[in-house]
Order: sequence, then C-alpha cells, then structure tokens
Amino acid sequence: MLGGMSLPLPIIVFFVAHWWTSVFFQTFFQHRYAAHRMFTMHKGWERFFHLCTYLSQGSSYLNPRAYAILHRMHHAYSDGPKDPHSPVQQKSFFRMMNRTRDIYRGILHGRTPVEARFTGQSPEWPALDRFAHGWASSLLWGAAYTAFYLVFATEWWHFLLLPVHYFMGPVHGAIVNWFGHWLGYRNFDEKDASRNTLPFDFVTLGELFQNNHHHYGSRPRFGVRWFEIDPAWFAISLLHKLGIIRLRGTSAAPAALPVETEPAVDALPSAAGGSR
Repeated sequence: MLGGMSLPLPIIVFFVAHWWTSVFFQTFFQHRYAAHRMFTMHKGWERFFHLCTYLSQGSSYLNPRAYAILHRMHHAYSDGPKDPHSPVQQKSFFRMMNRTRDIYRGILHGRTPVEARFTGQSPEWPALDRFAHGWASSLLWGAAYTAFYLVFATEWWHFLLLPVHYFMGPVHGAIVNWFGHWLGYRNFDEKDASRNTLPFDFVTLGELFQNNHHHYGSRPRFGVRWFEIDPAWFAISLLHKLGIIRLRGTSAAPAALPVETEPAVDALPSAAGGSR
C-alpha cells in the first residue's frame, strides 16, 4: 500500500502465516479428519496434528470433537431450522455466528443434547483440550500476538488486525458458513443453498467449495471441475504418498475421475444420510 497506509513486512508475513496455518489445520484435521474421517493416521501422527492445530489456532482453538459434532449436525440439517449455522435461517451474519458459538459451547461443556449418530470417531486429547480452552491459554496467546504488534507496528491502525488473530478460527468459520451458503455458483442441485464461492480458494484452502462438498460428503478433494483448485488437497495427497496418512477406499480416486462417476460414500456409517 502507499504512504502511511503501508504494512510492515513482518506484520504481513505474520498475518498471512497465521491465517493459512490456522485454516489449513482446521480443514485438514478438524474438518476432513475429525468430522468426516476421510483418511486415517497412526495415533502418534494424530497427536502431532492435534498439537499443531492448537499451536496454529492459539487463542481461537476449536476442540476437534465439538467441531466434528457441530459439523455433522450442519450436514444433517443443512440450511434447515436445526442447522447450527445457516444464512438461510439466520439472516444476520452476527446472529448466525452467535448461534454457532452458543451451540458449540453447549456441545463442548455437555449442556446441549447430542444425537448418538453425531458422536464417536473424533480425536480427543483431554489434557491438551482442557488447557487450550482455559483462560491461561487464551491470555498467553493474546499477549503474544499483542507483543508482536507492539514491536513491529508503526501506525495505530495496524492494531486493528489484532482481533483477527484473537478470533482466527471463528473468522474462518464465519467466512465459510456465510459465503459458502450465500454467494457463488452451483455444480450440483442440492436441497440446501450450498455454493462454490471461489474457483481457486486461496482464502480458506478449499473450504469455500461448499456445494461440491455437500454433494460428495466424504471426498477429500473438494474441487470437482478442472479449474477448481483446492490447495489443501495437494498437501493431503502428499501426506498420503509419504505414508503419514491413508486415504479411505475410493476417496483416493484420481483427481481426473469424471464427476458423473465419482463415488459419494458416507465416511461415517453412524451418520448415514447426514454427511452431505
């Protein structure tokens, strides 16, 4: 940017790195692994990626089990009255996010009744999760982000970026849940309002291919048409080739497989009928 509206390079690098690492572990670990079980991994690698998810999300860390249950509910009730986050049901962006927050906290603390079909097969690490959701963790991460800006910020308005760091996980969720069911094009005539917002999702690393994902609920590559680039898929494919993760069954089909013959298999038998 020009003149007094420029951002120092360290802040640009820090912001972009925090944005992309946070959203990567949300889509890779919390969404595609914890919620949909699109691939498997050894317990040691699960703990490693669980820790990476906490370190990347920091003060906005989302519990993988609660995230998985919330997301399975979203697929089962997509854009209906029971959907935890739908711009169709909640016309206000902030009302939608408040509803999401309340249901998430209810699941996390056991206050919200949860159907059995939405539970199970999600990673849990009680010691880490208890610490991650404590005030000490949030305050430490908040202080760290603020200290970085105190060192490198040169204008008062640079500090306006700090709330994004504090609430990075919910910010990503808000973008996907709002725009992914409101703005964009559709490849499939689903019963919900899901849309593909960007043909190259460099913002949320594939999460904005919501229409594709709601049609093929267990497919680990969210792009379907030749021009739809899902950056997270390339990392997932590499991890599979390295033997760190193992893609499930036909979900590892080649990217060039025609849309008409792509299998649509539910990754979670206990949530049959609710993974789209």
